[in-house]
Amino acid sequence: MRNMSDHHTHVQEFFTARAADWDSRFPDDGPAYAAAVAGLGLRAGDRVLDAGCGTGRALTPLRAAVGPSGVVLGVDLTPAMLRAAVQAGRDRDGRLLLADVAALPLRSAALDAVFGAGLVSHLPDPAENLRELARVVRPGGTLALFHPIGRAALAARQGRRITPEDLRAEPNLRPLLAGSGWRMTSYVDEDTRFLALAVREG
Repeated sequence: MRNMSDHHTHVQEFFTARAADWDSRFPDDGPAYAAAVAGLGLRAGDRVLDAGCGTGRALTPLRAAVGPSGVVLGVDLTPAMLRAAVQAGRDRDGRLLLADVAALPLRSAALDAVFGAGLVSHLPDPAENLRELARVVRPGGTLALFHPIGRAALAARQGRRITPEDLRAEPNLRPLLAGSGWRMTSYVDEDTRFLALAVREG
């Protein structure tokens, strides 16, 4: 397994090269993001993190869900993605932070929920990183792991096949979450979306 600094460099290079045209490549994902955010069950005044926020496509529906009294944070490892979020005006909906989801600059139990789009496959140490997400969420808070298309459709788009080792497969993801402080409450993997919801144990 590549070490952490190598992993960070790889992720940053991958997304830096794609940041400028990311939104134009996937222009129709907005409704899927909004539907996934609705699954978090957020209320006015809640505090929510978009982990690996990229160009910030979830920030607008997250802000709508928590209202003006809520807190919306977007964290990403890649400066170019955060710049694209600012250029799209999404910094009006949430505070953007250049940070690593493996070591969040947040106090424990500070949040009510975490949203992660396309996140799991980019985590260097999924169990430990999901544990870090659990650290910053209060007991009973929620987690949404989302992708705007399902595993099979994504694999076909990328010209590959799903393998049994895929972390997002339910038999793999459920125990991974359970060992990291989360209890999976629902799992959907269909062509039009992937959405796993979990509750913070404790």
